[in-house]
Order: sequence, then structure tokens, then C-alpha cells
Amino acid sequence: MNKGNKRYFYTAAVFLAAFVVWTVLVITVDVRPVGADATSIGLASVNQAFHNLTGVHMWMYDLTDLLSIIPLGLIGVGGIIGLVQLIRRKSIFKVDRDILALGVFYAVVMAAFLLFEAIPVNFRPILIEGCLEASYPSSTTMLVMCVMPVSAMMLCKRIKRSCLRRFVIVAFTLFTIFMVTARMLSGVHWISDIIGGALLSTGLVIGYKWVVGISLNE
Repeated sequence: MNKGNKRYFYTAAVFLAAFVVWTVLVITVDVRPVGADATSIGLASVNQAFHNLTGVHMWMYDLTDLLSIIPLGLIGVGGIIGLVQLIRRKSIFKVDRDILALGVFYAVVMAAFLLFEAIPVNFRPILIEGCLEASYPSSTTMLVMCVMPVSAMMLCKRIKRSCLRRFVIVAFTLFTIFMVTARMLSGVHWISDIIGGALLSTGLVIGYKWVVGISLNE
């Protein structure tokens, strides 16, 4: 493992460890019934103060839900590239390694999402259409912060024109910032949900870069 790959490995490990520590804090510290339907919420003072500061803006919630189709579409783009390569090359082992790693990456992200849906840590500060929903970590934050960076890597590797690569990087970065900020200010999540989603996503994305770097150096 070269020095660059070691840096990615250790950085990913730090963010994933930070996510675990943050999750433990959310579960154990300042847990009080301040959520919708008096559900118990960890880090209640901080979460409630931030929620009171931002208020609830359902148009932001609806907009970010609608715009989530963009990262979902990019997942489809990666799948199509992999399928075309598989058909043309007639062997899964001849599909580009970053595309194969991308499939595994998305499976890990989905597994994390399903885990926290099955074992709720926190619930939303408001009811959504009269229903109480799990909110930790923020699934929209995870979707955007996981899909946009790895999609940018995938596309930039295949785009020859440097100006177009720069456009992709800038556009994807601005979109990610907008989505996470709007979700945070919408009032449908606790601030701890956003932080948890950001920590987990960052760790997973850097872990993907580490895996892809290992594959390219083999």
C-alpha cells in the first residue's frame, strides 16, 4: 500500500469511527421526549435549539425530495455503463474496476440505510403526512454526499476535455452543498441527523477512493 492509499485508508477510518462515536452520543446523551409524539431524542438541547432557530419549511423538504432524482439517475448511469461493458466484454471480470467497486459501494450505502430504518436511532421533529419516520442519519444527506462525489470520479475518469471535467466537479459540488444545506434548514431533520449522515458519507466515499486506488495500483 503506497503512501497515498494509506492516507485514504486512515482518513476513511477516522470518519467512520467519528460516525460511530457520534451515534453513541446521540443514543446516550441528553435523551429527552422532545420529538414528534413525544419521542425521545438524543442531544435534545442542541437539536431542539437548532430546530427552533430554523423552523419548518416544507417547500425545502419537497424540493430536496424532488431533486433527489438527480443522484438516483446518476446511480442508473453507473449501472448502464457497467451493463454495457459486461455485454461487450462478455465477462464481469473485464468490467472496469471502478465500476465494480461502485456497485459494491452502493450496496454498502443501501445496507446502512436499511439498517437504520430497521433500528431507528432518532425520529423526525415533525410528522410527515401524519406518520412518524426514522430520521437518523439523514438519508437524503447520505444519498447526495455518497452519490455525487463518486459519480464525479466515475465521469471525470471518462471525460477527455479538462474544461468539462472542471464543470462536472463544480456543478456536483454546488448541488451537494445546496441539497445538504436545504435539508438542514427545512426543519424535517434534527441537526444531529445531518451531522451523522455527513460523517458516514464522508467515510464511505473516502473508503471508495481507497479501494479504487488499490485496484488501479495492482
